Amino acid sequence: MPLDVLVVWFDMLPGDSRELLDTRTLADPRVTNYWDDQKLVGSWYSEQVTHSRGVTWDAFFLYGPRAHWSGQPEPLVSSGGTVIGDHDQILTGLHQLQLLSA
Repeated sequence: MPLDVLVVWFDMLPGDSRELLDTRTLADPRVTNYWDDQKLVGSWYSEQVTHSRGVTWDAFFLYGPRAHWSGQPEPLVSSGGTVIGDHDQILTGLHQLQLLSA
């Protein structure tokens, strides 16, 4: 199954900065890293997907091969956070995607 990973970084904690970002953290050719100075993606996800205040960060959203992005992205296969704390949930979602694309 082809996999594309889009990672959006922004500063949320003291010491976070574009200059100090080490994209080797997710060293994989399927990963594309972006920097969002204005936290637009995190704000959008808070308003449209998680329905929470502030900025959604340290979170993941898994979409399958049939996902479409008209309005709100769907269907959502799995989501959660923190990324490291919920790595088992990410793996479970990826396994579900393998079944969906078979």
